[in-house]
Amino acid sequence: MAFDKKYTAFVTITCLEWKHFLKHDACKRIVIDALVYRVMNEQLKVFGFVIMPNHMHLIWKICNEIDEQDFQRDLLKYTAKSMLTYLKAEDDFLYHETEVAAKDRQHQIWERNSLSKELFTESFFKQKLDYIHNNPVQEKWNLAKLPEDYYWSSASYYYNNDKRWRFLSDYRA
Repeated sequence: MAFDKKYTAFVTITCLEWKHFLKHDACKRIVIDALVYRVMNEQLKVFGFVIMPNHMHLIWKICNEIDEQDFQRDLLKYTAKSMLTYLKAEDDFLYHETEVAAKDRQHQIWERNSLSKELFTESFFKQKLDYIHNNPVQEKWNLAKLPEDYYWSSASYYYNNDKRWRFLSDYRA
């Protein structure tokens, strides 16, 4: 495996109470744009991803000795703020679903504790990448017949050499 496995992680980020805050393509695009920005600024390498209606999975490596917790906090804060702006304008029902009774905020998009697992072996990496790619085809979701048919995923990048997601790094390179 060509990638540096040090600090490469499988990350699951969940919408608050599993609500479908990512159902709109515009909200998915906000996440993609935020990832692209971080990759272009050499803060992040993304090896795989899927964005589902209520959660997302990524395989990433945070670069340049950036603190993982700070990085993730800033990324989620930015995407939440942008998604709230979109939902307020375009989906009143979902916008009201973001309301919380917290001392430090009136609205919340993301659950506070994301799952992050370091990937130490190539087999574990591949297992998680397969899991990511097969997420949309699970019977529970049925968002695509084949993993590579789901637009908001890196599956087409790996299966069909599709270059639409230019921010991806190929772990095989």
